[in-house]
Parts: sequence; structure tokens; C-alpha cells
Amino acid sequence: MTSRNMKRFAASHGAALVLAGLLVLGSGLPATAQSEDDGTPNGLEGTWRVTVTVQVCQTPQVLKTVQGLFAFAKGGTLTYATAGQLPSLTTTGLGVWKHTNGHSYSAVSEVFIFSPAGVWIQTHRLTRAIDVSSDGDEFTDSLALQIFDTSGNQLATGCGTSVGKRMK
Repeated sequence: MTSRNMKRFAASHGAALVLAGLLVLGSGLPATAQSEDDGTPNGLEGTWRVTVTVQVCQTPQVLKTVQGLFAFAKGGTLTYATAGQLPSLTTTGLGVWKHTNGHSYSAVSEVFIFSPAGVWIQTHRLTRAIDVSSDGDEFTDSLALQIFDTSGNQLATGCGTSVGKRMK
């Protein structure tokens, strides 16, 4: 895939993959595998049904909305899957999360993206700032997407928001 085609792919399909990750703002923030109780029954820990909205960063224009399942495990690991991309073109998202303050958390995750021919073409990093409701059953977040080629060069960025409801 040429550089020009990769940029087009990133622009058109990258937004959908942003949703795969549901992310934290500020990818420069370090994320370590640790969690703390914030006073809610389970904090962020648990499995969540999530609706991710990907948008153009400079405007409120919505590019795509996708559904996902996120599992925030005790100890600070994150696993997720979304319906925003064919399973044959992406891996399960893996990452880390941590308690930042009060009902707030941060998370960073990555997913590998493949061409229809099965060749690894990109890595998507999602960085999220998450706020859990006081009853612990819902969250909202802001996310930032970074798309990298296989050499680690950044190709594109994206933005989004998510709303999560705890699975019971």
C-alpha cells in the first residue's frame, strides 16, 4: 500500500477504528497497570457496554458511531472488542488503566490493523480520560486516536467520546 493510499485508508477507515479503542486524551500521559478504589462499588473495574462516537477533531461532525465491549480488570489491564471493524482486519484491543482522582481514570490501549490480504499495516493507539458516575454504573470519556505505520511513524490522529454502561 503506498503512503498516499495508507493516508486515505487512515482517514476513511481510521475513524471507525478509533472506536475500537475508546481512548484517553493526551497520549503522552504514562499509564501503569494499577487501580484504586474511588468510592464507587467497583470503580472502573468490570465489563462495560460502550457506544463510541468518532468525530472530526476540529468540529462536532460525527464520522461514525460503533458499539464495543470493554473489560477493565483488577490490577489495571484493559481488553476490548468493537463492532466497528471486521474481526479479520483487527486484533482485540489491549491496554492499561489507572485511577487518577475521585471518579476519574485514564487508559491507553493499542490494536493492530491488517489489510484485506492479511498484512499488518497500522497500529492504533487510543488514549482516554474516563469519568465514572457516582453510582458506578455509567461512564463518559474523551478519547484521542493516533494511527502509526509499521515503522512507528504517525500517519493520522482522531478524536471521539464514549458512553459506557456497566454489564450486570
